[in-house]
Amino acid sequence: MERLGLVRDIDLALHLPLRYEDETQLQPIAHIRDGQTAQVEGVVREAQVELRSRRQLVVRLADDSGEITLRFLNFYPSHQKVLASGQHVRVRGEVRGGFLGREMVHPTFKAVEPGAPLPSALTPVYPSSAQLPQVYLRKAITSALGRAPLDEVLPPAAVPPGLPPLKEAVRLLHQPPPGLPLATLEDRSHPAWQRLKFDELLAQQLAQAQAVAARERLRAPVMSAAAGPSSLHARLQAALTFALTAAQARVCAEIDADLARPVPMHRLLQGDVGSGKTVVAALAAARAIDAGWQCALMAPTEILAEQHFHKLVQWLQPLGVTVAWLTGSRKGKARKAMLAQIASGEAGLVVGTHAVIQDDVVFARLGLAVVDEQHRFGVAQRLELRHKLVETPAGAPPAPQPGAVEVRPGTASSGAASPGARLEPHLLTMSATPIPRTLAMTYFADLAVSTIDELPPGRTPIVTKVFADSKREQVIARIRDELLQGRQVYWVCPLIEESESLDLQNATETHAQLSAVLGAALPGCQVGLLHGRMPAAEKAAVMAEFSSGRMGVLVATTVIEVGVDVPNASLMVIEHAERFGLAQLHQLRGRVGRGSTASVCVLLYTGPLSDTGKSRLRAMAETTDGFEIARRDLEIRGPGEFMGARQSGADLLRFADLNGDTGLLEQARRIAPRLMAEHPAAARAHVARWLSTKAEYLKA
Repeated sequence: MERLGLVRDIDLALHLPLRYEDETQLQPIAHIRDGQTAQVEGVVREAQVELRSRRQLVVRLADDSGEITLRFLNFYPSHQKVLASGQHVRVRGEVRGGFLGREMVHPTFKAVEPGAPLPSALTPVYPSSAQLPQVYLRKAITSALGRAPLDEVLPPAAVPPGLPPLKEAVRLLHQPPPGLPLATLEDRSHPAWQRLKFDELLAQQLAQAQAVAARERLRAPVMSAAAGPSSLHARLQAALTFALTAAQARVCAEIDADLARPVPMHRLLQGDVGSGKTVVAALAAARAIDAGWQCALMAPTEILAEQHFHKLVQWLQPLGVTVAWLTGSRKGKARKAMLAQIASGEAGLVVGTHAVIQDDVVFARLGLAVVDEQHRFGVAQRLELRHKLVETPAGAPPAPQPGAVEVRPGTASSGAASPGARLEPHLLTMSATPIPRTLAMTYFADLAVSTIDELPPGRTPIVTKVFADSKREQVIARIRDELLQGRQVYWVCPLIEESESLDLQNATETHAQLSAVLGAALPGCQVGLLHGRMPAAEKAAVMAEFSSGRMGVLVATTVIEVGVDVPNASLMVIEHAERFGLAQLHQLRGRVGRGSTASVCVLLYTGPLSDTGKSRLRAMAETTDGFEIARRDLEIRGPGEFMGARQSGADLLRFADLNGDTGLLEQARRIAPRLMAEHPAAARAHVARWLSTKAEYLKA
């Protein structure tokens, strides 16, 4: 029960049935039909073990109207005892037409006295595990319903009209009366279900609003815009070889406004693959460094961190900024030197993987933390980065006074930070997986969201083609044509080496095959191999060869999913595309189309495809718009793919459906602010009932 999260009476009360079985009525055996699930009662006329293709228990059950056969392919001595000849039993199962007449295979059964009363309510079937029998769970839940605190905590005006009281709704869902249309319970359209879904959405909205209000009471460094052309921010913008798009300029202004406030920024920067989020992060870092603070940029993989590092060094080092580089593979003297630069404040910008948050990394004055591909980090990792800012050290810029503060409309407080609060760094998270509107309104409602909704000029659209694996030779011929035109190619595989459990084309085998075929057709053609198990130095060497153009084809696992930027690559082949998630396919596709050449993404699949697999590949072929991809991904997979580790295994919504319950969500969003302002105690009690400790995940 603990593993299912059932530790309190309220947890049991809110552990709702998956479906129901109607055991409230009996049917005469003669009246039941093939394909029907029915409950009958009668006397066992005969029971015997038959030795056919396998041992099976065959029972003949009769009532006043007729007979039916019960067949058990797996059975125990206890079955034979209850189903012995002459026993009176009640049986429920699906009726099938067999060679010897109608039968039920593996029905449920129990011994009863003739005329024993029937249940007065539908029998619930709960989500469970093999170690937790339904009978035990039903007893535990029935007992807990008498003790669980289900009294109304919301004022009447906060509950939409037409919805029942909470206690009444919960009891009805556990013990629905006979005659209630099962369809309204199972599709969750019954008012009792609507009440629970509304309460859950309201709790989630309140928890988000409370997280925002709590953050508004924290203190953070004020980073006002430095005046004049001599500021790092102005010099960086002048040194860029391209002009910012209107969308980039807009989100830069939004970030600048946040950094100028004395409360921590908590902003999500979302933009499609290749929309130019890195330069926005660089300009934010320049703003922090201008104000005398350090910036840390954390990326989930070494390859992505290295891509960021090279770009940022290229932009900032000529302007006098020391950029430190920290990853797990950096050891010995080089690592000690970097740690010293970070601790002394000499390194204005620190780029790395999760190595940035290790205990021995001490910042002099961390003021801004940037987390790329935030959904790929755990809650604890992101919180750890935020805690890297200690109390204001001697010589650091003075803590701002909570005086003249720009107040954003709709914030939960006036912006006055608690004078004694410890300093927190500003936090900017970035994602190339756009967040659909319903997710932005629920799981990410506590974040300010900035969106780069246009691509830089010069990018060409990517054509996506879907082929069965039988077209492999034609795809290799296309690769040869691309190489002859001086282009480069990615070939992505889901595995590194052969696997007994999954018969997938693997990266090492594909590398050998392409090396042989292309080497024979194009002497001197270099085919590289890149995967996560390679030593860091080897990975860096392979990437350097491919980035320089000396390597024509790169066979890789999903280690190249994010951050790899080679404008000359014009063809992407994804092997076993049906095995990848939609967001991941979109990320991989974004590795091409980064230059002015028309690019193609080929999705190779091995049939037969599942409905989900077909939906994913169809979506990829029909659109390259990341926001549309995100919307379809939410439909296919639910919120987990977007949430990543933010939910940390504790989904904040169990009952509400983001695609189907937008009306209830809109109502919860309207009511939550009013409830917090007018009935704060009720708001706290409601969150405690529904989310308990799960609200902590919102702090990351």
